Amino acid sequence: MQELHILKAISGKTIHVSFHTPGHKGDAAYGVHFPAARTDLTELSYTDDLSSPTGAILRAQQDIAEIVGARRSYITTDGSSSGVMAMIYAAADRGKKLIIQRNSHKSVWNACCLMRIEPVIVQGEMAKGVMQPPSPQEIERLLCADEDIIGAVITSPDYYGNIAPLSEYSRILKAHNKLLITDGAHGGHLAFEKDRRGYAGVYSDLWVDGVHKSMPALTQGAVVHLNDLTLKDRLEEGLNIFRTTSPSYPIMASVEYSVKYCSAYTGEIAKVKALADGARTRIREYGYGVYPSADWAKLCADLAPLGMDGELTCRRLEESGIYPEFTDGRYILFYLSPMTAASHVKRLLSALVAAAQNGKLKIKAPRPEIAFGKSGCGYLEALEAPFEYIPLGQAAGRISAANAGVSPPCIPLVAAGEIITPQVIEALEKSAHAFGTDGGKIKVVKN
Repeated sequence: MQELHILKAISGKTIHVSFHTPGHKGDAAYGVHFPAARTDLTELSYTDDLSSPTGAILRAQQDIAEIVGARRSYITTDGSSSGVMAMIYAAADRGKKLIIQRNSHKSVWNACCLMRIEPVIVQGEMAKGVMQPPSPQEIERLLCADEDIIGAVITSPDYYGNIAPLSEYSRILKAHNKLLITDGAHGGHLAFEKDRRGYAGVYSDLWVDGVHKSMPALTQGAVVHLNDLTLKDRLEEGLNIFRTTSPSYPIMASVEYSVKYCSAYTGEIAKVKALADGARTRIREYGYGVYPSADWAKLCADLAPLGMDGELTCRRLEESGIYPEFTDGRYILFYLSPMTAASHVKRLLSALVAAAQNGKLKIKAPRPEIAFGKSGCGYLEALEAPFEYIPLGQAAGRISAANAGVSPPCIPLVAAGEIITPQVIEALEKSAHAFGTDGGKIKVVKN
């Protein structure tokens, strides 16, 4: 593995008396509870500064860029969300409209709100209950219809492992002199595939890897990458606006580690891919379906063939010590990484066998697919309109004045400007982790 610049810098001092932040001071007793405290430092003469790096952080970022094939790379300790904000900020001086997918992460919608960019919403077809990436033809149609569009913000891979046809998008967008910005939060590991065909960096002008999601990095570790150097100054300005001024050094060090680990140990990745392929075969043998993810790290068990309830099944799996990423009612999503052990996959398969034989997990009532509302007005128009809060149960047919959805996957079920449907209301009412609602009420445009 290549030299770990940040970890070496923050671990190199044997005598360190702290009269600086953070307030735990690296105290030995504190470190018993929080072992990372010893390397949890601030900007010092030897630790470098993320906002204007000249030492270890700069060298780490240069190495990361070289490994993944970017012109520039920037670590962030605020997750992919700050990267999405910075990327859209970098493009925002080029126009006032962006093509965005209907199933984009809420950070994309929030960035459009902050930068006063009107989303031109594109929605792919539904297949097996999951929204697909939009067709390249639809992207081209939208570009031809509106010269004010800056480019497209694409999510690839998505939560279910769908990989968008980025090569086709890139060809079309370049022909129109527009930008391809990719939220690759769940796809950093694809940089280490043999052909790299699904990796966002092969095609995008700007993209973000949420390395903590599928690589061995601490939570909130991410990297924003740049290929179009004409965006460099605006991107760096955006990063300095949206990133914290107190970045976590352990997170930064783990980001560098994760990229260099995956680069050095591609054989370990191949082993986990083989485990994933074997698990898919076994899961089918148990009677479940398996969603056809293009991304090996997304293992999605389809409960529909067995008539099982997603929430009840998840609860039973957790009682067995198995914690999935989430369920949407039909699918249970299990996320793998280069660190997934064979013993863990074996335990997962045993738990799924037991669940399949448990008659108490059968679905109580069929869940309707979410019917996204049709547009009632423009996104920015709805955000700026007079509003009121009304009970969710009374909101059907009203125009939403905010984004509301379920976390995970942090995708709005209804976006500002869309008409609220009964199915959306039901999903928001049933969710323990809804966003965009307050005390059973939702923000709507005043009639």
